Amino acid sequence: MEGGFSLKTATVGILGLGLMGGSLALSLKGKCKRLLGFDSHPPTLELALSKGIIDHALPHPQPLIIPEGGSQRERGVDILILATPVPSIIQTINQLPSIHPPCIVMDIGSTKRDILEAMSQLPAGYDPIGGHPICGRETLGLQNADANLYQGAPFVITPLPRTTRHALRITKQIISAIGADLIEMTAADHDRILAFTSHLPFLLASSLARSTLHATRSTPLIGPGFRSTSRLAGTPAHMMLGILKSNRDNMLDALHGMQAQLAELEAALSSEDFAKLESLLNEARTTYQSLTGN
Repeated sequence: MEGGFSLKTATVGILGLGLMGGSLALSLKGKCKRLLGFDSHPPTLELALSKGIIDHALPHPQPLIIPEGGSQRERGVDILILATPVPSIIQTINQLPSIHPPCIVMDIGSTKRDILEAMSQLPAGYDPIGGHPICGRETLGLQNADANLYQGAPFVITPLPRTTRHALRITKQIISAIGADLIEMTAADHDRILAFTSHLPFLLASSLARSTLHATRSTPLIGPGFRSTSRLAGTPAHMMLGILKSNRDNMLDALHGMQAQLAELEAALSSEDFAKLESLLNEARTTYQSLTGN
């Protein structure tokens, strides 16, 4: 299978044609032999077909994955990309049948440890690898998909011990084709870091939005600072709940760290120690500049 096989000659299937999966399909269009889309929402499949985003549509990829010992006709999917919420990714992995010939399976879920644990139990015919592009928007759905969403974005891969050089090579071709920047790390490191850089900001934005719940006269005075800081609160809760559950231990560490930082700011303000407060804010500014390059 490895000799001469490349993304250009592959049939790629994407399960989940929301913002992330739809944007991935748009970005891969014309860069692989055939692009198949799978989604349980019929109007989404109809929209994807009507816009020419995919070549073929089905509710689920299972009919195009030949069970081991089944027909020897050409298998429908060479690379299966799972682009649904984390709990759904794990459920799909657990339901995949034994197959022959092999198929690369990659996910783009926002946490990695639970997904890789499920992938490690896949039958031998699968060649799995974890992935997570660090991009997105709070406005979801195929109607918001963008072919340039992945351009210049970090794309983390988390190989398993069983991941082959072939799967790594094809995954790197996919990341290059969509214009993302590859970063390789362990699932544990990924989940620990993303708790602070991605999942905690969602909870902070949600807390900020809730803090104005009873400030009925605040709406006319909402400016760009509030809008940019609370933007992630617009993400539907059902999209984040699986992420928070699967990364619960790291999220608690991140929340405890944030609470300590807020307590230090509160103490300086309460005691009118404005020199301390200025020092804390300057330290925060320096850290921000170091992290973001701004």
